[in-house]
Amino acid sequence: MRRMTIAALALIGVFVALYLTMYKLGVIGHLACGIGGCERVNTSKWAVFAGAPVAAWGLAFYIATFVVALVGTSANLARRPEISYLLLAMSFTGVAFSAWLTYLELYVIEAICKYCVSSAVIVTLIFLVSIADVVMQRRVQIDDQSV
Repeated sequence: MRRMTIAALALIGVFVALYLTMYKLGVIGHLACGIGGCERVNTSKWAVFAGAPVAAWGLAFYIATFVVALVGTSANLARRPEISYLLLAMSFTGVAFSAWLTYLELYVIEAICKYCVSSAVIVTLIFLVSIADVVMQRRVQIDDQSV
């Protein structure tokens, strides 16, 4: 159930990141933001990392997370702690990168993008569910060892 929750959250993240990536690549003319400074954030020099749009990095992250979580629900991998630890490491990296981007939004760019905030919330939820998955996997291992 936890890994399916992670997969569902990652799928939502895919749609958010895809929307921002399509904007950055010029497929969408302007962002429907309503509040904040989505376009200011997404046209800043900070919207590109290592030669690729930050949103594209997010898209790749969410797709990878979705695949790992979904594959981790299969019968032969559902009880494998390695999947839990991988999801935890991936989501920790996502949270750290998202925290850096949020810092940039608040203190350097001085504008907030509601889609970026949404992504930060999604990756934080994935991280929290990943922690729960690791805890439960450890409990299962302890229970299996005591039998």
